[in-house]
Amino acid sequence: MTTLKILSAGAVKRGVARVAAAFEKSTGTKVEIEFTPVPEVRKRVISGETADVIVATPAAMDEIAAANKIVADSRGHIGRSRMGVVIHADAPMPTISDTASFKTLLLAASHVVRNEASSGIYTEKLLNKLELTAQLGSKITVVKTGSAIMQYVADHPAQAVGLAQISELMVMMDKGCAVKLAAPLPDEIQNMTSYEAAAMSGAPAAAVELARSLAAADARKIFAETGIS
Repeated sequence: MTTLKILSAGAVKRGVARVAAAFEKSTGTKVEIEFTPVPEVRKRVISGETADVIVATPAAMDEIAAANKIVADSRGHIGRSRMGVVIHADAPMPTISDTASFKTLLLAASHVVRNEASSGIYTEKLLNKLELTAQLGSKITVVKTGSAIMQYVADHPAQAVGLAQISELMVMMDKGCAVKLAAPLPDEIQNMTSYEAAAMSGAPAAAVELARSLAAADARKIFAETGIS
């Protein structure tokens, strides 16, 4: 039996897993998936690691394409993820209606948690833009992945606040992690992260078919159900 490997960004985990399962069922081709932050996907592929299909942001995919590591006509748009404010499941729901109320919440937090992935890089820039970095100081906590943000907030219920992809939050809530969505980031500071799929150069023909399945119209309905629109 043919086995294909997907190396994918973690924010689209639920959708990728569901589409891959449907692909397995319809084709009989086994699909293995490894989820990791986008910077790690880019680094590993650029440094020579191979997979059959990769899922990453357009910027990372552009770099990988420039290195002639993907099949150009297999590249397709999966969807976009929004960011949200994560709090402990037992915490009272705050009102986050605009940037001012968002800043008030962060300044009152015991910890403000971000990751090292694309959304965390955006968060770092946002905190600088809002002139919060110096004010928050050591309250800012950096973890590796989106799931680690949720776990940190779950383990620190006293006013810890995480800033993460809503799709990743949904995954962790499904697993029983003691967190919830306080609100999406206010529109004026919202970050929409796009994701794409592509087959890697040298992968079998089935990989092209799988990459195209991830970006197909039917797949978009599945991704929408997981917070990727």
